Amino acid sequence: MTEPQRAFDRALHAISDPTRRRILQVLKKDSSGKHSGLCASDIEIKIRLSQPTISHHMAVLQKAGLVDAKKKGLWRWYRRNEAALSAFTRKLGRTL
Repeated sequence: MTEPQRAFDRALHAISDPTRRRILQVLKKDSSGKHSGLCASDIEIKIRLSQPTISHHMAVLQKAGLVDAKKKGLWRWYRRNEAALSAFTRKLGRTL
């Protein structure tokens, strides 16, 4: 299997989980503003799950390349990787 195929499979795995899809939706709604994204604690509040659970889901989304993270001080700020999401949806359309 080639690396592009593995990357596509990671993205499919990432979005197969309903919680991760909810996280992507929340990040889409709240991507404007000062930090252009949400900090992990904001995601916890909006998704209503524990910090370890959110951390797990964010790691999967990051590994798939669908979410970018930036550490600022004590906080990690997350935002959608719109270019990667667009490329993924185009490839999904071509594949299916």
